[in-house]
Amino acid sequence: MLKLKFSPGAWLLSCTMLAASVHVTAQRKKDKKDHAAPSAEVKADSTNKKPEPPKLKKYSEVITKDMVTSKGFITVHSKEDDYYFEVPFSLMGKDILIVNRVAEASVDMRNGIWGLVGDDIGQGVYRFERGRGNKIYLRRISFTEYTGDSTKAMYASVQKNNVQAIAAVFPVVAYSPDSTAAVLNMGEFLNSDNDVLYFSKQAFKDRAGMGAQQNDRSYIKYVHPYTTNLEVRAFKTFSAGRNPTSSNYSVELNSSMVLLPETPLRPRLQDKRVGFFSVTHRDFDAHPQGVTNAAYSIRWRLEPKPEDMEKYKRGELVEPVKPIVFYIDPVTPKKWVPYLIQGVNDWSAAFEKAGFKNAIYAREAPSHEEDSTWSLEDARHSAIVYRPSIIANAMGPSVTDPRSGEILESHVFWYHNVMSLLQKWYFVQCAAVDTGARKLVFDDKLMGELIRFVSSHEVGHALGLAHNFGSSSTVPVENLRNKAWVEKYGHTPSIMDYARFNYVAQPEDNISRAGLYPRINDYDKWAIEWGYKWRPGFKDEWEEQKALTAIVTDSLKNRRLWFGNEMEPLDPRSQNEDLGDDAVKASTYGIMNLKRIIKHLGEWTYEPEKDATDMREMLSAVYNQYVTYVGHVIKNIGGQYHNEKVGSQPGPVYQQVEYNRQKEAMAFLGRELFTVPEWLNERSLMERIPDKFGIDMTEMYSSAMNGLLNRMRLTSMLAAQYDDKVAKTYTVEEMLEDLDKMIFKELYAGKSVSFYKRNLQKIYINKLLDMVYPNDNMDQMFSAMNQMYSYYLTDMSDIVKAVLLKEQQLIARYQADPRMDKETQRHLKELNVKIRKMGEKELRF
Repeated sequence: MLKLKFSPGAWLLSCTMLAASVHVTAQRKKDKKDHAAPSAEVKADSTNKKPEPPKLKKYSEVITKDMVTSKGFITVHSKEDDYYFEVPFSLMGKDILIVNRVAEASVDMRNGIWGLVGDDIGQGVYRFERGRGNKIYLRRISFTEYTGDSTKAMYASVQKNNVQAIAAVFPVVAYSPDSTAAVLNMGEFLNSDNDVLYFSKQAFKDRAGMGAQQNDRSYIKYVHPYTTNLEVRAFKTFSAGRNPTSSNYSVELNSSMVLLPETPLRPRLQDKRVGFFSVTHRDFDAHPQGVTNAAYSIRWRLEPKPEDMEKYKRGELVEPVKPIVFYIDPVTPKKWVPYLIQGVNDWSAAFEKAGFKNAIYAREAPSHEEDSTWSLEDARHSAIVYRPSIIANAMGPSVTDPRSGEILESHVFWYHNVMSLLQKWYFVQCAAVDTGARKLVFDDKLMGELIRFVSSHEVGHALGLAHNFGSSSTVPVENLRNKAWVEKYGHTPSIMDYARFNYVAQPEDNISRAGLYPRINDYDKWAIEWGYKWRPGFKDEWEEQKALTAIVTDSLKNRRLWFGNEMEPLDPRSQNEDLGDDAVKASTYGIMNLKRIIKHLGEWTYEPEKDATDMREMLSAVYNQYVTYVGHVIKNIGGQYHNEKVGSQPGPVYQQVEYNRQKEAMAFLGRELFTVPEWLNERSLMERIPDKFGIDMTEMYSSAMNGLLNRMRLTSMLAAQYDDKVAKTYTVEEMLEDLDKMIFKELYAGKSVSFYKRNLQKIYINKLLDMVYPNDNMDQMFSAMNQMYSYYLTDMSDIVKAVLLKEQQLIARYQADPRMDKETQRHLKELNVKIRKMGEKELRF
C-alpha cells in the first residue's frame, strides 16, 4: 500500500486494512461434512428428495406471468418492489461469500480515507440450510478453528464449540413445480437494515456517523443473478446519527453473493521469509500434541489448461485457465489510463517466471453502450478504481476465500490527490539531479511514469504481496551513484519496498530516470514464482511446504531476495523510505541534495499569479524529508538485526547492530541534528512566507529525543551490554555520554547557547527527568505507570540519575559565567532548579 507522509515504522496497508487479518480454515476435502456435524434433521432435509406436499401456495400463485425472471445460480423473480429468490436445494450447505461495498457515496460521510466508492463495508461466508417446518436458514460460517478427521473425538468437540450462528430465517412461500427449489420472499429482507447485506457491522456505520435507516427513502434498485454470483444494488437513506454536519445520508450500496469454488484451491502454507499476506486459523490436526496456527498465503488460482499441463511440466510457457484481469474505472481521467494499464501489465514478466504467459493484464472497462450489464461492483470483476478525493493515497485490498486463501477479486483504489504526493516526493528526492522535477506541475509523461509505479506497487498488494521494507538495504550505497549499475539493476530489488526514488544520486553522477525510478525487480519475480508456480506433484500443502522450504533456503543465498518485514521495531534494515546498506552514508547524500534544493526552492516554485502557499508546502516537504533521513540513522542505535530462519539454517536469528555502526550513527546526529541545521531556515524563503522566524525545530528535537530514549531501544542496549557473548557493545552510559558532549557542546567551550540549542537542552533534561521521577500530575503518572516501572525496575534509573547529577553540576558551573549572555544564564538557572526540585521531591515521595 502506498502511504501518505508516513512516520518511520505502515498501511499505511496500508497495507493494514487488508485480508491478512481474516481468520480462516482449510476446507481440504470436497465433502462438506468435514466442516460441521449437522443435526440429524438437517441431514435428512438437505437431500434432493422430493419433500412432502406442503400446505403452501402454488408456485403459479406466487410467481406470476407478469413478473420478470432472471436466471443464475439463484433464480430471481421480481415485480416492482417484490423480489422472490428461487433457491435450489442443491445449493444447500454450499459456501457463499457475501461482500458489501459502497457503490455511490455521500460527500457528507467522508472520514479520512474512508467513505468513497468501492469501500468494503463488510463480508462473511454463509450457507443456506433447510430448517424446521417450511423454513430456510441462512447460517453465518466461521472458519476460525479446524479439524478434519470426523472419526476422532476431537472433531465432535470442535464442532460442539463452534456452533454456526443462524443469521436469518426465511419462510418458504412456495416450492418450484419440480420440488427441487424453495421460493423465498426476499423483498423486505433486501430493503431492511440487516447485518448480512450492506453495513455488516455497526462500526462501519459509526465511522460514517450514520444512524437508523429511513425506510420511506430507501429502495432496491436492482438484483442481477449470474452463474456464480448475485448482485444487489440498493439506494439507502440513513439518519445523521452522531454526525452533526448533515440531517441524513443517501448512498448506494452493493452486495455481492459469490458462490465459492466447489473444490477450494490447495492452500500454500506461509513462509515468513517470503512476503505474502495470509489468512490464518487454528488447526487441531497439524500438530500431534497441540494446536497450530496455520497460515495460508493469499494468491489467485492460476492453473494450466488441461491440454497444456504436460507442456507446463516440461517448462514451456502456457496460458492459465483464467488470467488475472484488472479493469480501469470508466471515470478515470483518460490521459492516465495507459499508465495504469502498463503498471498492471508490467507484472507479466514476473508470472513468466512462474511458468505462465498472458497471466495478468489490464483493459479499459466497457462503456454502458458496449455492455449495459457491466458493473464496477460486480464481484466477477477486479478493477482499479479512481477516487476523486483530497486524500493523497492508493491501496490494493483483495477479497479472499477464507477456506484456502484464494484471491477472488480485488479493487485497487487510486486517489486523485496521490499525484500531489508523488510530485512532492520526486521533487525533494530527485530535483537536484532531474531538471524535469524542478517545478510545481510536472509534465504528463513524468507524472504518468510515477503513476505507473504506484499502479504496479498496489497491484502487487492485490496479488498477495506484502511490503518488503528490507529490500533496499541489500544494495551498497555507492552502487546507487554508479550510473551503469543502478540503471541496469535499479535502486531496490523490490517495488514492494517503500524506497520511492534514488535520493542518493548526486548531480555529478549523471544518472537518468532509469536509475531513479522503482521497478518490478528480482525479489518481486522470485516471490511471484514462489506463490504462483503450479506444483501438482504433492499430496497436500504440508508435503508441498517441505519442498518449498528447501527451495527458499537455497534461494536466499542471493541477498537480493531478502525480505524485511515492515513491522520490525528494531532492525534498521527494515525501514520505510530508506535506501542502501548504510543509513549514515545514504542520509548524508540525501541531505546534500536537500541543501542544493532549498537554495533554489523559491525559483523552482515561483508562480507570478499566486502567493507563497505552494512554496511553503514544498519547504515543509524538504523539512519532512530531512526528518526522515535522521530517523533512518537513529534506528541503528540500539538496533537489532532479525533474520527470519528455519531450523536447518545455521547462525543466530537476532544480532545486535555492530558497535562501530552505532557510533557512526551517533556521530551523524552530532553533525546533522545536534549541530542546529540552520540551512533549513533559508533566508530567501523566510522573507516570503508567514513563518518569518523560520521553521520551529522544537518538534523535531522532541521527536528525536523520544526516539532515542524510548524503552524498547534502551532495553535492547542493556540486554546486549550484559551479554558476555557480544564482543563490544554500545552501552547506554556511552550513548548518554555522547549526547552530553553534543547537546552541551557550547558550555564545554565556554560559549553562550543559541535559541534552538537552548530548546534542545530543555527537551533533553525534561526527557531524563520524565524517565526516573514521578510527574506532578498524579493522573498522568498513573497513566504512564507501565513505562515508568520499566525504568524503576532496571539499572536504567540509576544510570539516568547519575547523568542528571552530572548535568546539574555542569549547568551550575556555567549559569553565572560572565561569558554567557543573559538568555543563556536564565535558561541554565531554570534547568538547575528543575533538576534540584525533582530530586528533592523524590526524597519526600
